[in-house]
Amino acid sequence: LGGTKQRALLALLLLQRNEVVSTDRLIDGLWGEQPPATALKVVHTYVSRLRRLLGSERLLTRPPGYLLQLDPEQLDLDRFERLVEEAGRAMGAGDPGTAAAALRLGLAMWRGPPLADLAFEPFAQAAAARLEEQRLAALESRLEADLALGRAPELIGELGPLIGEYPFRERLRSCLVLALYRAGRQAEALEAYRAARRALVDDLGIEPSP
Repeated sequence: LGGTKQRALLALLLLQRNEVVSTDRLIDGLWGEQPPATALKVVHTYVSRLRRLLGSERLLTRPPGYLLQLDPEQLDLDRFERLVEEAGRAMGAGDPGTAAAALRLGLAMWRGPPLADLAFEPFAQAAAARLEEQRLAALESRLEADLALGRAPELIGELGPLIGEYPFRERLRSCLVLALYRAGRQAEALEAYRAARRALVDDLGIEPSP
């Protein structure tokens, strides 16, 4: 797939798959506010190389830019998002088992931090943060589904390290409080709530939600 900039251009097109991405948007995503004078020519070169790899029927020229055409769920991210939607419908229908299974399938597709090899590209930090938020929200939903299935005792060990890594995510804190309570560890559940409140009030200046 070529060097970093060429792969970054492919990532930009993938993030807006099946939509026209203008050359201005590509240049801004690749170089930020100070693109080289040759930026437009370089973009054309990268697209030409990618087209040879992906096929002319896949990477199309569409004014004012380019369109990367993908089939449904050809991208893991599309499959992940479909599974998250299925899980949401299952939880709404009172079927946490189906929800938990769908979310496990979706989360298993993640193989490390999103866009890790493009971390220093101008577009990548915001895009990676958005994708990581999707992953964490799905993880929280899976934990809630497992709680609904009565798996509280086995979740306690999983939640501790997660809270250490993401101390301000209230859904994780809530899951731990509920898991401890439902495992018969009420005193520890109350202390977990107090710890959650301290973290939110002392560091963020906000009270926990009801």
